[in-house]
Amino acid sequence: MNQLAIANMAEIEAGKIALNKSKDEQVRSFAQKMVDDHTAAQSQLKDLAQAKGATLPDNLDAKHKAEIKKLSALSGDKFDKAYLTKGGVADHRQAHALLGRIEKQAKDSDLKTLASNMMPKINEHSDMAKQAMSHNPAATTGASGTKGTSASGASKSWSGKKSGESQTGSESGK
Repeated sequence: MNQLAIANMAEIEAGKIALNKSKDEQVRSFAQKMVDDHTAAQSQLKDLAQAKGATLPDNLDAKHKAEIKKLSALSGDKFDKAYLTKGGVADHRQAHALLGRIEKQAKDSDLKTLASNMMPKINEHSDMAKQAMSHNPAATTGASGTKGTSASGASKSWSGKKSGESQTGSESGK
């Protein structure tokens, strides 16, 4: 449950930043959907945690704080590309994997049901991000102007670098 809570909080925070920074209407629309849907998911998760006597984190962990800081430092097309690539595609792929593990491995039937109910929204979010990327040339082209691998979902950090490339605060799964 903690990983889901942190993932939701990160999506909400990144979405709020995108609403303030992006000038692209499709990116802004996607960001608003992320804020709305992940706020609702977080509320459901909090209700479940309370019913089970569990406590969820109230703040992002250090990894996600660093990612949000990197995202906040970007602007313009670089911001849109990083937000759609990382927050839109890569993070939702990780959320899909996390929900799949919960569905298969959780012992609590209510948590399994919640994960199962969240899966269609996660798939929708990933599809929306890919669609926004396809309409935003800056989000799918590299510095050379050639198509990059971001639309294929290569895991990237907010800085736009693939995992494993030299960077501080390299990402790992949620």
